[in-house]
Amino acid sequence: MPVRFRAWLNRIARRAAVASSRWRLIAVVAVILLLPFFALSWYWSREPDVFWVSATTQDRPLVLGYSTSDTLIQVATWLLEKPGGYLTNDILLPGIWLDNMPSFEFGVVVQLRDLARVLRNDYSRSQSQSTEDPDLAVAEPAFNFDNDSWIFPPTESEYRRGIEAVQAFRVRLSSTAEPDAQFYARADNLREWLAVVERRLGSLSQRLSASVGQVRVNTDLAGEPSGGVATPRPTDIPVKTPWLQIDNVFYEARGTAWALVHFLRAAQFDFQTVLEDKNAVVSMRQIIRELEGALAPMRSPIILNGGGFGLTANHSLVLASYLSRANAAAIDLRGLLEQG
Repeated sequence: MPVRFRAWLNRIARRAAVASSRWRLIAVVAVILLLPFFALSWYWSREPDVFWVSATTQDRPLVLGYSTSDTLIQVATWLLEKPGGYLTNDILLPGIWLDNMPSFEFGVVVQLRDLARVLRNDYSRSQSQSTEDPDLAVAEPAFNFDNDSWIFPPTESEYRRGIEAVQAFRVRLSSTAEPDAQFYARADNLREWLAVVERRLGSLSQRLSASVGQVRVNTDLAGEPSGGVATPRPTDIPVKTPWLQIDNVFYEARGTAWALVHFLRAAQFDFQTVLEDKNAVVSMRQIIRELEGALAPMRSPIILNGGGFGLTANHSLVLASYLSRANAAAIDLRGLLEQG
């Protein structure tokens, strides 16, 4: 081999070695820089534990409505003060690449909005012609603000405004000096909220079940011969949750279950007399029990999407089973509340 050619090969080998060592150094530096982001991502994505709701104040042993309003405040405060804060509107690392916890947050936000609406329109009003509570009139639109706005104004500032308004309502509700704030624990008011809960659980269970794809019978008109729809659809409707949205739907359902466990426990305190009168305490406990089962710890690092009777698990179908049973129990409870 000519000396000149051998020298050329040696130069190529040295350059390759230098380039290889340079890329190894870049890879090591990248791992070192990204490692804290991965650690934060894991820490921020942990699901919260269930906390105990409160039914009493320091001044008065039991105030109707205190448990519901206080629990709403605690759940909303968790959204803003949990590890990483509110993540849905993050535009920086590592929050921008997370999607499981933002989906969990969205499930919680939807339940906050539903309860705030019922608290404003039903729980705090004696009849349809009565005046709405001024603090709750501020809280409901604040919680319905855009959930992913990061500036002008940020979502956190609007949610904090809603929390402060409910706190003011809670203070007036617990004070004997300001008796203008009221909470009416009636069966018809509880039915109004349960009707919304049923629809939320029913929708989520359907979306979770669609993770494997199936063909459903069109029941839009429920056999109503004189009914009609704006856009007719075929008798058989294929439905399937897109593959990239399966984990988002799963964690949205988990967030919904987490929030509902607390709100239903609060309702147990505030509507205790109504539930006992309607012999519906067991039905309420059954809903809570099913939702607690839906919050069992995840033992898998990813959301598996196996077939219904396949070799691998399908976490969406398992969660759909719990939510469907909770939905059925909510329907039974509402039926008991409608009876005289």
